[in-house]
Amino acid sequence: MGVERSVTRWYVERQMLLSEISALEAKLTPDTSKKASANTESATPSQADEVAQQVSQAQQKLHLLGPCPKPMMG
Repeated sequence: MGVERSVTRWYVERQMLLSEISALEAKLTPDTSKKASANTESATPSQADEVAQQVSQAQQKLHLLGPCPKPMMG
């Protein structure tokens, strides 16, 4: 049995948005390890606002994606 194209497309888009959101949220959280903070520059407030805006946009896209077009059984 195959999965319909629309379901596959929805699932891939959802996974891409979820990974984008988690990557952006990781940028927002401050690193607690000294090694990581020494290697990376601290984000300025304007950069943090920009990242927060990107997270908001990605969450909006996820919301607009909606539920799976056809429930998958099993």
